[in-house]
This record gives sequence, C-alpha cells and structure tokens, in this order.
Amino acid sequence: MKLFDVYPLNNISIVRAQGSYVWDDKGVQYLDMYGGHAVISIGHTHPHWVKRIETQLEQIAFYSNSVIIPLQQQLAAKLGDLSGKEDYQLFLCNSGAEANENALKLASFHNGRKKIVAFRKAFHGRTSLAVAATDNPAIVAPVNETDNVIFLPFNDTSALEACFAAHGNEISSVIIEGMQGVGGINIATAEFLQRIRQLCDDHGALYIADSVQCGYGRSGRFFSHDRAGVNADIYTMAKGMGNGFPVGGILIAPHIQPKHGMLGTTFGGNQLACAASLAVLEVMEQEALMKNASETGNFLMQELRQIHGIQNVRGEGLMIGFEVPDSLKDLRKVLLHEHRIFTGEAKPNVIRLLPSLALTRELATDFLNALKTAIAGIQAKTN
Repeated sequence: MKLFDVYPLNNISIVRAQGSYVWDDKGVQYLDMYGGHAVISIGHTHPHWVKRIETQLEQIAFYSNSVIIPLQQQLAAKLGDLSGKEDYQLFLCNSGAEANENALKLASFHNGRKKIVAFRKAFHGRTSLAVAATDNPAIVAPVNETDNVIFLPFNDTSALEACFAAHGNEISSVIIEGMQGVGGINIATAEFLQRIRQLCDDHGALYIADSVQCGYGRSGRFFSHDRAGVNADIYTMAKGMGNGFPVGGILIAPHIQPKHGMLGTTFGGNQLACAASLAVLEVMEQEALMKNASETGNFLMQELRQIHGIQNVRGEGLMIGFEVPDSLKDLRKVLLHEHRIFTGEAKPNVIRLLPSLALTRELATDFLNALKTAIAGIQAKTN
C-alpha cells in the first residue's frame, strides 16, 4: 500500500528531537525554526513533559468522559490561572479544527442563528464548518460550500460595520485569528478586535477568538487577542497546547451555558492528553516562556529588519513572517539543505518562523547569521 502524502515531502526522515533541534536518520542535526506547524511550544521532548506522560501511562492512559477525570479538572484550573479566564468553562477535544467546529456550532446553538462572519485569508481547519469559514478554495469541497458564511476584508472596519448593518439579526458569530498564520502572519489590530466586540454585543452575536496557532503564549501573551483589552465569548486552542500530543479545546464564557449533548467527544480530554497539556502549562510558567517569546521575538524582528533583501517583517512574539522577492524564491530550500534549518511558508512569498517558545537568543542569532549567508549566496549566483 502506498502512503498518501499530506504535504509535498522533503527527502528527510526526522527520527529524534531535543529542545530546538531535530535529527534525521543519518544523524544530521537541524535547527527547528518552524516547530512542526507551531506545535512545539516548550521544546522537543522536554524532560518534564516526557516524565508527566510516562508517569500517567503507568497509571491509566484512557477512560471515557462518563466519569470524573481529575486531570481534566487540574488542567482547567491551571489554564484558567495562566490565561486569566478563570470563570470560563473548558471543553476538551483533539485538534484545532474540532475546536473551531465546536465553537461555531455552540454559537449557533446559543443564539439560534446561522450566519458566520469570517475574513479573507482565514484558515480555521478542515472539518465541515471550520473549512466553510476558511478562505482557501483549494480545500473547500462543494459539500462545504454554504451561503451562511460571509467573508470580509481583514482589518476593514467599514466593511464589518456594513455587514452588521445589513445582516446583524442573522449573524451567529464572528470568527477571527488574532494573527493569521496560513494567511501570511497578518495581525488583527486592537481597534478592529474592539469593534468586533462592540458589534457582537450590540447585535447578539458571539465573538470567537481562533487562537489555535497564535495562542498559548506564542505572541508573548497567552492569547494574541488580549492586545485588544476585551474578552471573546469563545477561545479556541490546539497546536502548542500539547507540545506534540494531539489535544484541542475551547474556553466558553460564563454567559453561555451548553446543555448536555450539545458537545461531545470520545478521545478529547483523555488522561495522556491532559498530562501533556499540564506539563506544557507548568513549563511555560516555571521557565517564563511567554516573556522569552516576547523578548526573543522582538530581538529577531529587529534584526530581520536590518537584513537587506527581505521585506515587510511582521509578527508578535515567536510568530513571525517576512516576505522575500522572487529573486530569493529558493531561500527556504537553501536554509534547509545547506544550513540545516527548518522554516515554514505562507503563499505566495512569506517565510514563517514558529519556533519553540524556549528559543534562546543564541539560537536566534545562529539563524540570523545563516539567513544572511544564504541570501548572500543566492544573490552571488544570480548576479
């Protein structure tokens, strides 16, 4: 049987990892500046994370959500403490797509409405409702197409206000990433998020803060939406939540009270997932990783802006993007195959950096030096 390739594959087989490094089956070491799609939050195979999972595995790996699972309660308490959302409810699932799917469904249950407001270049996942609210024709199948999703320009307050003026009593929810990841590291302004909050309040819609990629400390804040100084009705999470263990979740504001049966999951919140997620929060707190993400990210962006040949550096914390001209279209390949550094991309010409929140300034400097050398090498060949 042939394996289906989810993405175009690099001819590299990664078999081991530690901290900000990974190694292939030939023993070659790579600096990981992409974190496996922003998943690695506290560093690969962090000792505390490994110990938490090993200890839990020796006790019980899984039992159903029909019984009390103390680890879920511990996770909810710790998450509430670090995020500042102590009065929210936590629903646990397995992925970011599931988190957004359940958030959109819960909003519709809450107010009985059908229309969703989403934004151009948004990416919310590949399940039915999540993909319908994603602005990417390549992954929206005919069965996902619906007239109930309204796509608006990102950060366009006038278009947002006009939409609510025309459809306000039909809008169930507004879903927005605090920073668009797949869309190219586009940052929602505080003013735009505040206006979403106001319009949702005025019209009885719910504000869903998609924090799957930009949340969990990656921006230097727990949620990147926090820059606006307002609370969302629902926050969605995944990726860095488990540091590689599949887990997702939504935080539900206290004025929303789901009934039993509205949301459900078999594997969501299993004991191993909770152990991994607790380890992540414990390490984030003990090692001050949100502060590190902010400081190291600011350093990286300041230095990137000084490099001739790259353009439009943007981001927050350790979620950073920069644009490269066509003359540097092979930059990622050169970084990977000549300098042994993994980076990400967002089409058409954005390089994404999503390393562990524990990335040191020393490793950030190593990356910057390699980037300068790679750019110089490409320019020398083309001149």
